[in-house]
Amino acid sequence: MKSLRKLAVLAAAGVCGVALLANSASARTISYALGIPPSSDTVRAAEVFAEALEEYSGGELKARLFPLSLLNAAETSAGVRDGIADAGYLLTAYFPGEYPHTNLINDTSMQLNLFEDLDGWVAAMAYVGAKSELLFQHCPECNAEYAAQNQVFTGAAASSVYGLLCTTPIKSVADVRGKRLRVAGSHWSRWSSHFGAQSLSLTYNEIYEALAQGVIDCTIQSAPELKNIRLVEQATYVNMDVPGGVYSGVNSVSLNRDVWASLTEDQRRAFLRATAVMSAEHTIGYLAIEEEMLEEVRSRGNQVISAEPELIEATREFTEKDLQTALEVYADRHNVVRGEEILEQFGELLEKWIQLVDGVDNPQDLAQIYWDEVFSKVDVSSHGL
Repeated sequence: MKSLRKLAVLAAAGVCGVALLANSASARTISYALGIPPSSDTVRAAEVFAEALEEYSGGELKARLFPLSLLNAAETSAGVRDGIADAGYLLTAYFPGEYPHTNLINDTSMQLNLFEDLDGWVAAMAYVGAKSELLFQHCPECNAEYAAQNQVFTGAAASSVYGLLCTTPIKSVADVRGKRLRVAGSHWSRWSSHFGAQSLSLTYNEIYEALAQGVIDCTIQSAPELKNIRLVEQATYVNMDVPGGVYSGVNSVSLNRDVWASLTEDQRRAFLRATAVMSAEHTIGYLAIEEEMLEEVRSRGNQVISAEPELIEATREFTEKDLQTALEVYADRHNVVRGEEILEQFGELLEKWIQLVDGVDNPQDLAQIYWDEVFSKVDVSSHGL
């Protein structure tokens, strides 16, 4: 199965192969900013999105990618809002005040720990499907947040499961105590504090040096970052059992609302079909790199270790309580009124999606499921308008 997954991620998304109906001179080009290095797998997925957009629109729409050039991650929301770029790879977690309902789903991703023996591949693919369905169909507050920023939600993406990339082994509850951990979300910060560790917020580009110089003992991160920023050179112990959860604070192709309104309904439908491809390519790409990098850790003579059952169970118990903590935080700080109802509905969707994607191991099949179950059902005459 793993070898099949590696082969699958190299394939282009399954597109229908319709003939192009318009020549390149008449095509409309969508500028697409990604605050991500050109060598990253996210940009590779965006390139597949661009191919799919041209294919599905019959040549009427094209995308021009601007990786780490037109807008950086911190500039993306305002930049797409103001039309500096037509679309952007939007990390909503960077903007807690602008997208609180969306971020509630990201900051409760450790709820994946509550599913017994859940495969990491299934977890990430299911989270993307459930979040996309929630935002498209069941969260008017989320879409109002995008509208307030002159943007339209077009599809989610997620990382693989988060674990501990460390310079020291962490297997037990006692091992966590006193460690300095770099975190990328408030739920992981609360987990660190709960077990007596110190959480630090460092920018993406600071992590490598922080590990190298002993500023931090671990970063709570997905395994692909071992490749993306070469953490494999510093992380001598990798434990992917805890704390769990995925980074899902992503609208992979957040589109300027005025641009969306200017498209025909057929073009909007083609755009959504291409973003379904992007969601699948991004997610499976991360998962395949995880397997590759864990193998490289071992080949370097470093260790991929497992958490002791006590730490896994204690993390599960923490997760159950932290869902309520997150609801209180978002109600108090961000005026999220319907948080409990949103999380309950999301939990039901997550259970459904775990069943839907079980056994999927390639981006073509995943993109088709995303399209059939969610993206094709979006009312393009009203969504985002």
